[in-house]
This record gives sequence, structure tokens and C-alpha cells, in this order.
Amino acid sequence: MTKQHSFPADQGLPADALGQPVLLGRSFGRVTQAHAGSLEHFAQAGLPRTEEDLIGAFPFARGAPGHLYATAPEAMPDRRDAPPALCAPPVPVPEPALYGEAVRSLAARIRQGGPLKKAVLARMLEVRTDRPLDPLQVALRLCEDPDITGYCLPLPPRGAGARWLVGATPELLLDKRGAAIRSHPFAGSAQRSEDPAQDRAAAGALEASAKDRAEHRLVVEYIHDILAPHCRHLSVPKGPALHRTASLWHLGTLIEGELADPETPCLALLAALHPTPAVAGQPLAPALDSIGAAEPFEREFYAGTLGRVTAQNDGTWYVTLRCAIIEGCLARLFAGAGIVGASDPVSEIAETSAKFTAMCRALGLDTPD
Repeated sequence: MTKQHSFPADQGLPADALGQPVLLGRSFGRVTQAHAGSLEHFAQAGLPRTEEDLIGAFPFARGAPGHLYATAPEAMPDRRDAPPALCAPPVPVPEPALYGEAVRSLAARIRQGGPLKKAVLARMLEVRTDRPLDPLQVALRLCEDPDITGYCLPLPPRGAGARWLVGATPELLLDKRGAAIRSHPFAGSAQRSEDPAQDRAAAGALEASAKDRAEHRLVVEYIHDILAPHCRHLSVPKGPALHRTASLWHLGTLIEGELADPETPCLALLAALHPTPAVAGQPLAPALDSIGAAEPFEREFYAGTLGRVTAQNDGTWYVTLRCAIIEGCLARLFAGAGIVGASDPVSEIAETSAKFTAMCRALGLDTPD
């Protein structure tokens, strides 16, 4: 039986979350109930009592509080054509040169041997505008790419103003429907080009890259090892395939299986998987230490997970990528790159710049840096 837990009235988010819009893929609605708690909490205690699907997001840090929302469906508005707010030049945190030094130092440490095989280092852009940003407008522009899942969710305010998690992720972390499960990890990326020949060349170079394929394999093996004990069978292709979004090529591997117990809660599997080496590293503990030492900001919901869970504890959850946290006239954009022994600082700076592209375009910026 699906385990459920009755939450006290004061367990939810502040009342100003109620009535706020929530967008996930092609689904749009307004918040009718909001519940706060960590992914581990919901995985152990069960879901709030509801007959409705819940949409939610959990941060990168294990044990940090996230949110589940019940929503009332509405027709999706279209504000894409409204003029965007004017943006000042982005401020990188850290500066690209300092990010490159962190990459160089970490790659050298990995080459020296030891437990750490990979760590994902992120950087941030701070974008300020001449008037408050419309988070839904930004999300709807991102949703013009058919190869991503766009999202816009309210976050608890840290000051007087509202905060929003907005983005467009290409990566499926977990889909559970009864006994059937899927995960589609991405690791290894290359920027696309408007020139067809250059675009084909970028895709071919990524597909042939020993460095990117080795980095990708770490992620696939991790997900396999987490899911396999729960499965009657689990299918993993021999190698990755190319996948594209409007701005990037990715290496991806579709993992499919059948659970031994179809009533295994979706959020229990999710808690076991998150965070994967695609956003953290391998092994997890030294990777998290490296991230904490190198990144001069808090990731919050970047590289977390967001999605939908049903009353039957099925659901679809994504990795929170290509995202920004929007607060009034400020947007903080995040992008990361997987660092292994063969990583080159110039290439990793370029990869993170490419990963900012979709969000920058949605904000009306021509270039990330």
C-alpha cells in the first residue's frame, strides 16, 4: 500500500505561495496547497494526503527542504511576445579565469590518483534588469524548444519579494509507472552551430570524445548500480547516443527496467539516485567536498530535481538544469561541467558558456559572457 502522512497546517510554505502559477512541461496550474520537507522526509514519511498529482522541486543539497504543490489546472497563458526587461551585462561568479583555475587544479588532483574520479564544478551569472522580470514569460520562451521540459515554480521568499525557479531541462532522472522505470542521463555536451557543417562536426567530435564518453559512463554505471537491486531486469545500452536541444548536443543513455515490487515509492527511488554524478561527481562524498571548496555561491535548487508524483507514488522527475532563480530585477543563472583528469579549462569554460545560452536568449541577452 502507498504510505501517506498527514501534514500539520504549519508545515506548508508561506501563504503567499497559494495561488501562484506553476508550469511543468505542458502542464500549467495555480497552487492550491503547498508542503515543505526534504526529499528524504517525503521518501520515508510518504506523501501528503491528496488524490491529486503533486508538482515539486528539491534542492541539490541532500536533506535540504524542498516543496510539493497541489495545483488547480488552468489554460496556459502566452506572454512570450511581450517585450522582455532590459538586461545589464551579466556579472560572472566567479570570473571565467578563476573558474578555469579551479578546473585546472581539480583535474590535476584527479590525475594524481585517489578516490575522486569526477566532480561537477558550476559557475553563475548574475543578471540585473530595468524592471522586475516575468518568470512565466521567461519559461514560456524556453518551452519553444521541443526537446526540453520547461518549468516555472514559486520558491519561498528570502526577503520582501517573490522568488521563482525557472528553467528548461533536457535530462530525465526517473520515470516510474507501476513496475516500469526509465532514466535518461546526459553527460558530455557540445555547443551547436547554425552552420550545418559545423554543427555536424561538433556532434561527431562529441560522439568520438574519449573524455566525454568516460565521464558519461560514470553516470550510467552509478544509476545502474542504484536501480539494479530494485529490479527484475534492467537494460543499459552498450554506449551513449547523441541527443540535441536548440543550443547543445548531449551524450545520453536510455536506461529501462522492471521493478521487482511495483509499489516501490517513486520518491524512495528518487532519494537513492539524487544527486547523480552528472551534477555532483563520483564518488559522491569527495565530489561534494570539492564542490563546496571551489564554488563561491550556494547552488540551492540548481542541479536538484523537479517533477510530478501521483497519489499512487508513480511519477516523472527531471534534473534541474539550464535554470535561473529569479527575484524581482535579479536573475541568477547556473551552469556546470563535469571535471575529470582529462579536462581542459578553456573547454570547460566554453561548455558552461554554451549551457547559459538558452536562458540568456529567453532573457533577451545575445551572449552569456
